[in-house]
Amino acid sequence: MPFPTRSSEAPRILVVRFSAIGDLILTTPLLRALRNRYPKAEITVVTKASLAPLLSTNPRLTEVIGWDPDQPFDQLVRALKSRTFTHRLDLHGSLRSARLRHALGGRWGRYPKHRLARAVLIRTQRNFYRKPRHVADRYFDAARELGVVPDGGPAELFVRREALDEVDAFLLEHQLGTQRTLLAVAPGATHFTKRWPERHWLTLMGRLTARADVVILGSGADAPLAERLAEAGGVRATSAAGRFDLQGTAALIKRARSLAAGDTGLMHMATAVGTPVVALYGPTVEGFGFFPYHARASVLQRTDLDCRPCSAMGTASCPLGHHRCMEEILPDDLETALRKLPP
Repeated sequence: MPFPTRSSEAPRILVVRFSAIGDLILTTPLLRALRNRYPKAEITVVTKASLAPLLSTNPRLTEVIGWDPDQPFDQLVRALKSRTFTHRLDLHGSLRSARLRHALGGRWGRYPKHRLARAVLIRTQRNFYRKPRHVADRYFDAARELGVVPDGGPAELFVRREALDEVDAFLLEHQLGTQRTLLAVAPGATHFTKRWPERHWLTLMGRLTARADVVILGSGADAPLAERLAEAGGVRATSAAGRFDLQGTAALIKRARSLAAGDTGLMHMATAVGTPVVALYGPTVEGFGFFPYHARASVLQRTDLDCRPCSAMGTASCPLGHHRCMEEILPDDLETALRKLPP
């Protein structure tokens, strides 16, 4: 049964999701639903300290606890044991979250990860997903006792005013977006098979800068690639890879007319700040539950390849050596999709 709504019985909810950027952002539709259903609830989220800025400004939450993996795990356990929770939600389903469940005890809500169906689909291309659902909707299964349902809205990320001011100063310094439309591209990805080929990005840059200003996003590890793309784009392109923290990156995406990216956290960040996105998908497929969620978005993928999906999160090389799933998405395709995105 749903938890009572009387103010004297407002729930105290613990939500655990340690990583990663996109997965954490996709918890926010559930967090919004919990706050709307229980205005006086105490809602505490535990995540990695490095990712806490994604939620630290979220008004739906009472508290965000950032855990540093370099610190003893027992410190986190002791901090949480000193509190009383009426509901505990594991939105990660990892060995680490299982360890936390065991240490804290009590009853936990969990969500279906569909590991077996995913593994069978990858290995045999046979689809045993009974009811494919986005992971943001599956998170609601962990909160079944609380009687909340998806509201049809997107993920959300609340950007600090200071981050927007910092980004505005950066754009003004580089004379981006003042006279022409600002577009953002995020060429990086943790795993090779999720990356669109560099030569395609290089071809696209000249076309984009002919009509717009372009800022290239990414982590510090993406900086060399971003610099090469900025050089190809000329004076109308600038690299911001490694320049901003998570809040700053979100602010920069928010200022852009649109974002082009692969199946990455920055793509989900765009949907959460309301920026239209073109997302390129190669080794992963919609059934895994990580397509853009209730957003202004266009997905580019090769649906005619029987080797897709080949992995759950991408790999260091194409298992078949050809990488056709990304190679055969052409610059013309991405340029056209960007032009057709709704404002």
